[in-house]
Amino acid sequence: MTAVLIQGAEEHSTAFCYQVNGSCPRTIHPLDIRLAIYLACASGMLITVLGNLFVVFAVSYFKVLHSPTNFLLLSLALADMFLGLLVLPLSTVRSVESCWYFGDFLCRLHTYLDTLFCLTSIFHLCFISIDRHCAICEPLIYPSKFTVRVAFRYILAGWGIPAVYTAFFLYTDVVENALSQWLEEMPCVGSCQLLFNKFWGWLNFPMFFFPCLIMISLYVKIFVVATRQAQQINTLSKNLAGATKRERKAAKTLGIAVGIYLLCWLPFTIDTLVDSLLNFITPPLIFDIFIWFAYFNSACNPIIYVFSYRWFRKALKLCLSGEIFSSRTRTIDLYQE
Repeated sequence: MTAVLIQGAEEHSTAFCYQVNGSCPRTIHPLDIRLAIYLACASGMLITVLGNLFVVFAVSYFKVLHSPTNFLLLSLALADMFLGLLVLPLSTVRSVESCWYFGDFLCRLHTYLDTLFCLTSIFHLCFISIDRHCAICEPLIYPSKFTVRVAFRYILAGWGIPAVYTAFFLYTDVVENALSQWLEEMPCVGSCQLLFNKFWGWLNFPMFFFPCLIMISLYVKIFVVATRQAQQINTLSKNLAGATKRERKAAKTLGIAVGIYLLCWLPFTIDTLVDSLLNFITPPLIFDIFIWFAYFNSACNPIIYVFSYRWFRKALKLCLSGEIFSSRTRTIDLYQE
């Protein structure tokens, strides 16, 4: 009888994150399922980090890739790489164990970095859309209008605005004091949901929706102009035709990247908005699936580049073959057919 009571007490204690009042309930998965999830998440993190690390290296190393568009791609890859390196490991443990065991300081820092890198990706994709719009729709003034200096200004804004915006909500008490009627109490001990409030859900949606609306509008115009250019391309000289074709190819590839971004992030963003209206009824498992579906986007861009960019495949081949250790490799023309 005593043994049964002890066993029952042990089972009861493992059903919660901490043995305190108000502790979060813990979902206990079988060992083989936990290991499978850890392996899948580790594989995703490895692809995210290594894929984006290669983009950063390729654009930095090969001189022919030093262009405004590619510098924006490099900065975007940095955001995705840091997400895989600094955010996903702790997110993996939280998702599998269904508890946060790393303390309040890391909880706040983790939430800050998570939001920072995700918003940075949104801003960079929006700026890349502006760059492609200018390149396709205003090709004659593009070289003078969208310079490297302009690209670095966009990069600074793409990191600076999300950094200030997120710090304002996480590291000041302005929102908590001014909008206390909108804030929900933390649901339980052992979670890491600092932004668990209706106001954040409503604000999060336009922060995602309006940049996406800009991107969609620009790419619709790019598609119309590119189609018209394709009909006129035979009348151009060979060199100009090749350059125009390359610009259209880049716009198409980045359009695919934006489309995949929308598919990955829309479920989480819509759920955040709806959840805030319905007092957070989404089951934790479903919410985790939406989060990881959004995280998956950070691994997608390098995969898109492999299938779309000839220069990316050539750079990858040079790296894998060890030819990058030659001093002449840095100046090779990756665009040459």
